[in-house]
Amino acid sequence: MNLKKDLTIDILSSVQKPARYTGGEFASIVKPAEEVEATIALAFPDVYEVGMSYLGFKILYHLLNKEEGIAAERVYAPWIDLEAKMREREIVLCTLETKKALNECDVIGFTLQYELSYTNILNMLDLGGVPLLAKDRTDADPFVIVGGPCVYNPEPLTDFFDFAVIGEGEEILIEVMRCYKEWKREGKPGGRQEFLQRVVKIKGIYVPSFYEAEYNEDGTFKAIKPLREDIPAVIQKRVIEDMNSVDFPTSPIVPFGEIVHDRIMLEVFRGCCRFCHAGMVYRPVRERKPEVLMDLSRKLVDNTGYNEISLVSLSSADYSCLAPLVHKMIGEFKDERVSVSLPSLRIDSFCVAIAKEVQAVRKSGLTFAPEAGSQKMRDVINKGVTEEDLMNAVGAAFESGWNSVKLYFMIGLPYETDEDVLAIADLARKVQYKYFQITGKRGCKVTVSASSFVPKPYTAFQWFAQNDLEEIRRKQFLLKDEIKKYKNITLNYHDAKTGTIEAVFARGDRRVGKALLLAWQKGARFDGWSDCFSYERWLEAISDAGLDKDFYAARERGENEAFPWEHISPGVSRRFLWNEWRKAYAQQLTHDCRRASCTGCGVCQALGVKIVDYKEEYQNNGEVQA
Repeated sequence: MNLKKDLTIDILSSVQKPARYTGGEFASIVKPAEEVEATIALAFPDVYEVGMSYLGFKILYHLLNKEEGIAAERVYAPWIDLEAKMREREIVLCTLETKKALNECDVIGFTLQYELSYTNILNMLDLGGVPLLAKDRTDADPFVIVGGPCVYNPEPLTDFFDFAVIGEGEEILIEVMRCYKEWKREGKPGGRQEFLQRVVKIKGIYVPSFYEAEYNEDGTFKAIKPLREDIPAVIQKRVIEDMNSVDFPTSPIVPFGEIVHDRIMLEVFRGCCRFCHAGMVYRPVRERKPEVLMDLSRKLVDNTGYNEISLVSLSSADYSCLAPLVHKMIGEFKDERVSVSLPSLRIDSFCVAIAKEVQAVRKSGLTFAPEAGSQKMRDVINKGVTEEDLMNAVGAAFESGWNSVKLYFMIGLPYETDEDVLAIADLARKVQYKYFQITGKRGCKVTVSASSFVPKPYTAFQWFAQNDLEEIRRKQFLLKDEIKKYKNITLNYHDAKTGTIEAVFARGDRRVGKALLLAWQKGARFDGWSDCFSYERWLEAISDAGLDKDFYAARERGENEAFPWEHISPGVSRRFLWNEWRKAYAQQLTHDCRRASCTGCGVCQALGVKIVDYKEEYQNNGEVQA
């Protein structure tokens, strides 16, 4: 592809949302060329509005650009309409800051947020003039790296990236770019192989070409072994020990148009103790101090002009100093008409009281996540809440004036029966009745969202055989028919086909990369968008690759079966996860280790970090409500 870079007026005027592609937004950073020794393109494999809402890149963009000689620039996946124009006119994909073609960058860093974005990675590389396969890249090509939550099983992508960054990126990515800068200053001795040999010495770096995968005669995975003696057999994740010491961006880029999360995003803590994939790979919990968050929020409001602060984390309502923090923020910003919001609420009346307080500036709905309709299933997934908890929470909400709620559930969970599925409708009906008990009125609106469960690596359910497509559909229609019986209850659910392909890549091995390439060649891109996803195309690609989707998605694993991701470690031990799998079968709960004894997951010991929780400290000062 020729290096034509200009998206001319006639092109931009013919596509949706041209502001996606212009750059030049307020607070974007453009460094003079003479000051730049190395450029990294932070590449988000989805459209601008989604990528600009990703907090991780806001943080990395800020930190990398503070480094002398390093320029971090942004690139997003062009929507289908612009891609067609680019291919027609042979226009190369460029960064927003300096219109640098991807193949002119030194490093391209993709975040792996969602398995169904993988075809966009291939598409962006191709549009950027970068060879798709790592083995085909020469000394003139950029290094392609990956990170993010899905990096804990990077094997389906190993044909396409040069190395992976495992864990939290604030420190390790700076080390990588300094290593590159030094190698470049020396004249790039030894070519690509020499740099890979240098960068692999950084803790948390995985170079797949330095490892070999082995398989058993029955096709199951056997092992991944290092091909060199000076590299680790298991790569441990990098973790930030003190969140208060991390430089958080207070002058983020403000886009011209509306994005998905068009507000200030303030990260209150990192980590979680839940059953989900994120809850396992982001451990342990490490909080920021309230005074640090107040200082950051003041600067962010002054620098961005946003009128909403969203307190974000995996479970924001579990922040130990939430009540005093929210109270102080509302007091600080109420007169400026700046509101505070929480992405999710814990199922208790305490959180409803906080939600009521934040309504002082801007009204919003209430969303709770019971996850399952029956107590049995909530115990299976270690949710740790009861029907009484939910009724108390919605009761407090109705007493405070709310007349509608949203409830999130999953179907297709391990050990689920039809009675458990129908219990979702029954719980929604009970919420409506609670409204009637409190107000004496009918008409409470309940929105039920039911997503299909996808088993993930490094969870208690990594051994689980996903429900097949027909079974998920049957359960969806079972729930749909039941909910039809009740007024003012709305059911939303997604096509289970995407969940099947997601599961193939979530638990796939290196062989799945062939299916990924074939699917892209057949036209796959933006698979996370329902109007672009083609299940038949994926089935054809998987079949043409000589693979069976059910082998990866719908097959229960044995206790001792090796997994293709276990050389990439978030610190959680296999023994702990197996015990959690057995406890799920027995419907036994595991407590939150922040408030009681260690549960033995192994993270703190393996990584040499500890839980950082300020509840006791601020409670002793009389600043935190019990």
